[in-house]
Amino acid sequence: MAYDHIFSEHLSSLKAEGRYRIFADLERLVGEAPYALWHSPKGVKKVIVWCTNDYLGMSQHPAVIEAMVEATRRYGAGSGGTRNISGTAHSHVTLEQEVADLHGKEKGLIFTSGYIANEATISTLAQALPDCVILSDEKNHASIIQGIRASGCERRIFRHNDLADLREKLSTLDPKRPKLIAFISVYSMDGDIAPIEAICDLADEFNAMTYLDEVHAVGLYGPQGAGIAAQLGLQGRINIIQANFAKAYGVMGGYITGSIPLVDYVRSAASGFIFTTSLPPAVVASAYTSMRILRQDTALRDQLWSRVGLLKQRLEKSRVPCQPAGSHILPIVVGNAGRCQAVCDLLREEHNIYVQPINYPTVPRGQERIRLTVTPSHTLEMIQQLGDALEDVWHRLNLYLAA
Repeated sequence: MAYDHIFSEHLSSLKAEGRYRIFADLERLVGEAPYALWHSPKGVKKVIVWCTNDYLGMSQHPAVIEAMVEATRRYGAGSGGTRNISGTAHSHVTLEQEVADLHGKEKGLIFTSGYIANEATISTLAQALPDCVILSDEKNHASIIQGIRASGCERRIFRHNDLADLREKLSTLDPKRPKLIAFISVYSMDGDIAPIEAICDLADEFNAMTYLDEVHAVGLYGPQGAGIAAQLGLQGRINIIQANFAKAYGVMGGYITGSIPLVDYVRSAASGFIFTTSLPPAVVASAYTSMRILRQDTALRDQLWSRVGLLKQRLEKSRVPCQPAGSHILPIVVGNAGRCQAVCDLLREEHNIYVQPINYPTVPRGQERIRLTVTPSHTLEMIQQLGDALEDVWHRLNLYLAA
C-alpha cells in the first residue's frame, strides 16, 4: 500500500479548501515585544504580532526570565521523569499550593499543559462516577471534547451559552444520576463569556458537578487575576477550576484545583498525569514567579484594558466586522478559508502585521476569522496602524464592511 500517497491526498484536500496550515517562522526577541522577526521567503523582516496568547507579555518579564535561569542553574534543565518514578520536586508542591490558594480551593495539581489537564481530568473523573453523563457547551475546547470521548460516558451537547437548552437537557435525566457540566469562562474564538452564575444555579437545582475552564481568564480578570468566577464571587460554587500557565502567565503547563479527595483521585488515577514526564523545575519556578507578580500588581492588567478599549474604538471606526463580546479577545469573521489566508498574507507582507487565519475545525466552516489580541506593549500608533491596514486589506479584497 502506498501510505504516503494517502497522506498526500489528504493534504491536497486541505490545500484545495484553503485550510492547509502555514506556519510563519518567527523569532520573538526579549525586550522587542510586540515585534518579532519573520523569516520570510524573501529574507528576515520585522513584524508586529497581533495574535499572541502571551496577553501581558509575561514571557519576557525580567523576573520571570531570571527565575527560570536561576532554577536551571540550581536544578538542571529537566525534571528527570514522571513524578511517580523520579519524585516530586519541591517547586511542584509550591506551585500547586499557589494555584489552590489563588482559586480558594483545598488542593491543586499541575500538568504539562492545559490540554492534558482537561483531557486527563475529565476522562478520569467521569469514569469514576457510575453512569455519569457529561453536559458540554457546543463551543468547548478540543481538549474538553477529547476528555469526554476518552471517558466513554454519555454526553449531551447544549447550545452555546444557552441556559434554556441546558435546563431542558438536565430535566430529562434521572435526578440521582451523576452529572458533570463542562464549560469555559472566556471562549477564545468568539471572546464571549459564559453565564457562570446561572449555570451554577442549574447545577445546584439538578445536582450536577461543575467543571470550569479559566485558561483565557486567569491573570487577567478578578481579584489577583484569579479569573471570571472570582470576579463574580463564584469560585466556591465551582467543583473543578482548570487553567494554565501558558497564556497570561507567559510560560507553559496546566492545572486543576478542587477538593482534596477529587484532586487526589485525579493524581492517583489519571494516566495523562501518571505516565507523563513532569514539568521541569525551571518552568515551574518561572510560572510561580509570574503568578506571584500578577497576584500582587495590577499595573499590567490596567494597561491591557486601556489598550483593549482603544483597539475596540479603532476597529469600530474601521467598519471591519469585529464582534467584541466583553472580553479582551477581538474576533473578525472573514467567512471563507481562502479569503482568510489572503487577509493574513496581505497584512504580513505589505503592512508588517502578523496574524494567523483560524479555520475549520477550530471554528465552523463559514466562520473563518482572524483573532486579535492587544497587549500592554502595543502603542496607540500601532493600534492606528492596524486599523489603517485592515481598512486597506478589506477594500482590496472587496470584503464585507459593517454598516
